[in-house]
Amino acid sequence: MTKHVNLRLPDDVHEMAVAAAAADDRSLNSWLIAVVRRAAERGERRSAQEA
Repeated sequence: MTKHVNLRLPDDVHEMAVAAAAADDRSLNSWLIAVVRRAAERGERRSAQEA
């Protein structure tokens, strides 16, 4: 199952994200999913370490 999220990015951040996705040979959507997944996993690890 997937969820739809409407995300507003400043023009400069969008341009950087598009460039990063292209450099990684991914679509912007796929790249954003990977970035959010990594950030969320890091957050979970930090929370577990603090407990």
